[in-house]
Amino acid sequence: MTARAMMVLGTSSHVGKSLLAAALCRIFAQQGYSVAPFKSQNMSLNSAATPEGLEIGRAQALQAEAAGIAPSVHMNPILLKPAGNMSSQVIVHGRIWGRLSAAEYHLRRVDELLPRVRESYETLAAEHDVLVLEGAGSPAEINLKQHDIVNMRMAEMADAACLLVGDIDRGGVFASLLGTVELLEPHERERIRGFVINKFRGDVSLLMPGIRMIEERLGKPCLGVVPYLDALALEEEDSLGLPAVNAEQHARWAISGAQRPLRMAVVGFPSLSNFTDFDALLAEPSVAVRFCRKPEDLRGADVVILPGSKQTADDLLWMRDTGLEQAVLVHAAHGLVLGICGGMQMLGEAICDPEGVESHGELRGLCLLPIRTTMRSAKITRNATGKLASGSLFGQPVQDVPLRGYEIHVGETMYIGSGEPFAQLIRHAHGSQEAIFDGCVNADRRIVGTYLHGLFDEDGFRHAFLAAARAYFQLEPAGELHAWGLKRQESFDRLAEVVQKSLDMASIFAWAGLPYAPVRAEQHREIAL
Repeated sequence: MTARAMMVLGTSSHVGKSLLAAALCRIFAQQGYSVAPFKSQNMSLNSAATPEGLEIGRAQALQAEAAGIAPSVHMNPILLKPAGNMSSQVIVHGRIWGRLSAAEYHLRRVDELLPRVRESYETLAAEHDVLVLEGAGSPAEINLKQHDIVNMRMAEMADAACLLVGDIDRGGVFASLLGTVELLEPHERERIRGFVINKFRGDVSLLMPGIRMIEERLGKPCLGVVPYLDALALEEEDSLGLPAVNAEQHARWAISGAQRPLRMAVVGFPSLSNFTDFDALLAEPSVAVRFCRKPEDLRGADVVILPGSKQTADDLLWMRDTGLEQAVLVHAAHGLVLGICGGMQMLGEAICDPEGVESHGELRGLCLLPIRTTMRSAKITRNATGKLASGSLFGQPVQDVPLRGYEIHVGETMYIGSGEPFAQLIRHAHGSQEAIFDGCVNADRRIVGTYLHGLFDEDGFRHAFLAAARAYFQLEPAGELHAWGLKRQESFDRLAEVVQKSLDMASIFAWAGLPYAPVRAEQHREIAL
């Protein structure tokens, strides 16, 4: 293991570990170092496809983007995808390894999976100057520590200097910091070099008495206070960050007239996966997005979206039980419907599962698309590029805009009768390419399905989609459209700049054994992406 290692630990989940790790990746890269992220074990329904056609947690793909490098399966060797009934699908080195209960995984992970973790870490360490590690949850979860492979055991393996992050926005940050350190073993406490207070709103001077007191109690320095950053075009790690119908979105939904926002209702499945598909839409001023869990939430919607699902059959039955299925069918009689991945499978005639991948037997779909899906044990994980199969969308003419995204799904979907494809795609994996047809469009072209995640991240397609949908409802063209890719890179630079100003970066770099020089603002955009 040749690379230096810095590790970001948290007092709990959702304290900002992932974005702080991304900021450190960006800053190390701006300093001219080869840097890569690493998280030995991640639990998330948000995942990404690597260039090799393998699956990792979305947070590590984001951190790789911040570092200016391609994502690799070694950045997240173990991914847990909750699958209901206190079990998870276990992804090891990008492929399905098994489905285990929490107790089974807890007992097996050290002996069976820690060597795979070490293999990935050593691979990255041999290729980079510094690795930025991310912990999971809290390192002080004493009921799980014996079999932990993501927090202090990983810190020891990497000989990493650790930074402990507390979230003041939740309240109780000082007690959380103190309690976390107190519950660690003496040799583990030594690895905690300092702490950071994250997501602060207000006057920092009011915090200083508490900071000085907690520094004395811990015997460790506060590296700084990071302010709460809103409107970052960077995805959240898990469902705790799933956008609610906030005041701004609610206000947009209520606007009337030909210039009003396009109203898009996303069905909020219990097993909703890859909800980052909608981040770019949330940033568009001409769109109002609502995540819906009740039939009445669909009222007034122009476009209803059935998103990806980790448990497609269960979520389809949930829609049926809650009355959302009937609400979608009523909407489909006059409005527009889009299904993505599992959502597309639900729109078909039937979902068959002869191998018991998610359920057993055959389940009737919504019968809105002439397709039929058979679940298979093998998972398809691919990046893809392409174009629309026809020159129209929702019956509106569309210029030849490129499509780009990724597939992560089980199931083989076949056309029935007059089914027409949505897109012509080229799948990319392992240095090879494969031409395929993707998705389906119904006869009157108002119901659309695709396996492609991330398609709204492409500015050209997103703008064409919004233009076609607005034209269908005879709304005026959008007065303003955002450049999501540019906004995203600006967000990385803004995050890195704020973190550099807020933290004692010289000490952090010194812990990694590397010199640090403050970066001028004009240098921030020199990272090759």
